[in-house]
Amino acid sequence: MYELENPKYLYLLLLIPFLVVVFLLQLYWKRKKQREFGDLELVKQLTPTKSILKPILKFVVVSLALIALIIALVNPKIGTKMETVKRQGIDIVFALDISKSMLAEDIAPSRLDKSKQLISQIINSLGNDRIGIVGYAGSAYPVLPMTTDYSIAKMYLNNMNTNMVSSQGTALNDAIRLATTYFDAVDTSKLIVLVSDGEDHGDGAIEAIQTAKDKGIKIITIGVGTENGGPIPMKDDYGRVSEYKKDSNGEVVITKLNPSILENIADDTNGGYISGTTTKEVVEQIKNALDNIEKTEFETQQIAEYQTQYQWFIGIAFFLLFVDIFFLERKTAWLKKLNLFNER
Repeated sequence: MYELENPKYLYLLLLIPFLVVVFLLQLYWKRKKQREFGDLELVKQLTPTKSILKPILKFVVVSLALIALIIALVNPKIGTKMETVKRQGIDIVFALDISKSMLAEDIAPSRLDKSKQLISQIINSLGNDRIGIVGYAGSAYPVLPMTTDYSIAKMYLNNMNTNMVSSQGTALNDAIRLATTYFDAVDTSKLIVLVSDGEDHGDGAIEAIQTAKDKGIKIITIGVGTENGGPIPMKDDYGRVSEYKKDSNGEVVITKLNPSILENIADDTNGGYISGTTTKEVVEQIKNALDNIEKTEFETQQIAEYQTQYQWFIGIAFFLLFVDIFFLERKTAWLKKLNLFNER
């Protein structure tokens, strides 16, 4: 197993054929000038210590050193070690409401952005827990399967938007039902963190909650928004508010937080309801809730540890450059006796 940290530097290898062409042109030019000066055999006799093949050997050695330096810049890594890692923690699925009502700005900067901040800070406070992400509006959408890679999870989280699900609404039942399918291990502690403004337009929430209860899944709900509510901004391609969403009568729609639905879901599954107004308080309450949930060993993972190899190529490059110092362009006595280059 291997990987290249900076593969863009491989383009520098194109310098080698260019240098070869320049070197060959230089040899041709030298030979041409020697012919202009006089007979080649006579010139050779006038410079008896001049080696023909050593300049070529020097060029090859320097070229190999340059190739080694370029490979060092690329920094190849080799997976030389495999480890079995056992983790203890909780399986957590974040279900994020991405309906249009989450664009309301009654909570700064918007309900959706605030929800992302909350989930991101919760993830930062976790230890060895596995997490997954579900997005939902009029239907639910799997965003990220269970993982322990928190950086990837936050990247997917930041890319979530209201255009990911075509059908609008807030189908809490679909979100819960899809989230329950994420838990593949039987013996692990399971938790769904559902973040929404509580504007539910779906049916079958009771059945979905019962499914969660049957599987031993607790649901913590976080309400984001205000009960006074706010309009839903409609933005153009440049992110500017062009208008606000209106109903069939042409009246501006005011979306309000509905905490009662979220409280009922939390109570029915022995979870808890949290107001999403203050990020610090949300994180602290989630941490307290997780401390009261038993952590179980849930994963054995094979991890390949990549080790950098650039130092070897730097060493090879310096060795070749050091050797090049001793390759003089004139013949040396002991090499002349060996006749390695067949020059006599």
